[in-house]
Amino acid sequence: MRIMTATEVARGFSHIFDEVEHGETIIVTRGGERILRMVPEPRANGAALLTLLDDWDPVDDPEFEANVTAIREESRNFNLDSDPWAD
Repeated sequence: MRIMTATEVARGFSHIFDEVEHGETIIVTRGGERILRMVPEPRANGAALLTLLDDWDPVDDPEFEANVTAIREESRNFNLDSDPWAD
């Protein structure tokens, strides 16, 4: 975590965005007061979801098991680490 003044951030905005994108948290101050926290946006983790579905051992419920199997198979057709709202 880094603490920077608003002026420092304004002078290197693009560089600051790069740092945040790569995991850095930036606290921005103005007049000595903290005014903003920039944190990386959590990324989707489709690989973890597929692992969960592969390891899932459904309870004794055939309908539930069929639903989990259908989701598992359908999810293989999508890029689960992409933003579904992006153009």
